[in-house]
Amino acid sequence: MNDMNASEHIMNYQKNIFIVFIECETSGNVGFLARAMANFGIENLVLINPCELDKSAYFQAMHGKYVVENSKTYGTIEEFLKTEHIDFIVGSTGTPGGSYNLSRIPITPEKLSETINLNTKIAILFGREGNGLYNNEINLCDIIVSIPTNENYPIMNISHAAAIIFYELFKNKNQFPVEGLEESTLLEKEYLLKDLKEIINTLDIPEHKEKTNLKAFKNIINRAFITGRESHTLKGLFRKIKIKLQEIEK
Repeated sequence: MNDMNASEHIMNYQKNIFIVFIECETSGNVGFLARAMANFGIENLVLINPCELDKSAYFQAMHGKYVVENSKTYGTIEEFLKTEHIDFIVGSTGTPGGSYNLSRIPITPEKLSETINLNTKIAILFGREGNGLYNNEINLCDIIVSIPTNENYPIMNISHAAAIIFYELFKNKNQFPVEGLEESTLLEKEYLLKDLKEIINTLDIPEHKEKTNLKAFKNIINRAFITGRESHTLKGLFRKIKIKLQEIEK
């Protein structure tokens, strides 16, 4: 692949990434985040129900003030996701959960960079300076990323955390996925979850365990970044399972 094609690929990747800052509390942090985005050529800044931006946002952004100027504002995260038709949602957190908290099982930025498909529309969520992402926002995410830090002081400034994630995403910028191996779409994965839920409904499983099973399966397919072909194969398998279960019920 020549240099021109490599540059075009990176530009496409950068256009596909949306950096979402939820309910920012200080205007200056918007500027610091915009500056980090400009360092890596990322332009899509989304602010969800932000504080009022003052001149500090533009001052701290330095040469990245155009990112602040072109940012989009939405009242809720749901409104943004519906408007932009996002394919994949990455949540960032400084407080990952243990193995029993399925919603907060994280991967590292390096692992994210190795597996994520930057040809799709991706939203990376950053939470409030004080409280981060709420559980309902975490539950919207397809995958959670967390940066290993000192356990005595694990919470990083948003712009520092963002810069590390951006660096990992683009450090291997000349390595591209094999042509034709397209990741499964959001709709295809939703159909898989729907099929699995229908299968679970035929089994004698308590409701709370049903939710846990669905969340575990969602985590698996998102961390694996399955292809469209793999999704189609799984759907065919689930269809045969549903048919067999219906025959047993008769």
